[in-house]
Amino acid sequence: MTRKTTRAFERSARDRDGSGTIELRLYVAGSSLRSTRAIQNAKQMCEEHFGGRYQLEIVDIFQQPAMARGDDVLAVPVLIRRRPPPPRRFIGDLSDRDRVLAGLDVAAAPGPGEE
Repeated sequence: MTRKTTRAFERSARDRDGSGTIELRLYVAGSSLRSTRAIQNAKQMCEEHFGGRYQLEIVDIFQQPAMARGDDVLAVPVLIRRRPPPPRRFIGDLSDRDRVLAGLDVAAAPGPGEE
């Protein structure tokens, strides 16, 4: 039991310091303008700031309503950071990138020449 707890703690600490994968889920409603904008903004933000250290799952609530219910989605578009814990939610088209990035509270991938 202690080993399992220790591994979970170490994994959480690793994710917190930015060395782990960031898991995001974006719920959208079909191909509406706001949904399309949210998808574009999320993809661009992830590529620019997290490099290959992210997983972005896009879920259309019309095609997968059970997933939306499971995550208690009440408004769309909504981006949910699943890992690292704790979960965070961002409602809207994600156009206020500074606010979203600050709320994600994860270290960005190093840029060219940085490390």
